[in-house]
Amino acid sequence: MEKKRIFVSFDFDNDKKLKEFIIGQSRNPDSPFSVEDWSMKEAAPEKNWEVEAENRIKRSHKVLVMVGPYTHRASGVLKEVAMARKHNIPIFQVIGYRDSSPTPVPNAGRLYRWNWENLKNLLG
Repeated sequence: MEKKRIFVSFDFDNDKKLKEFIIGQSRNPDSPFSVEDWSMKEAAPEKNWEVEAENRIKRSHKVLVMVGPYTHRASGVLKEVAMARKHNIPIFQVIGYRDSSPTPVPNAGRLYRWNWENLKNLLG
């Protein structure tokens, strides 16, 4: 079975480690999804970052928003969610930190706990 390609959206300024954690989980032998490290490498990427992000989202099967304390206000995340909506790419939000109750990102669907069963069910 082909693994689903996942675009990971996260608050670049505050939650880079969440992206690394989800990439690690995608490498599990029974993982039904793969994560390409398509994140922009700079806090203030080149002018065409939006074009690049949209192209990457269009090549993905699903978008996973890793939600931390400030993600709901992260302009890049809000733009990526809008791009996914524009192209009818399913979006899922996962709480990035144990025992936290972050504000969900607007228009990004339901907020789920981060556990292996949820990831397999949502991203497979």
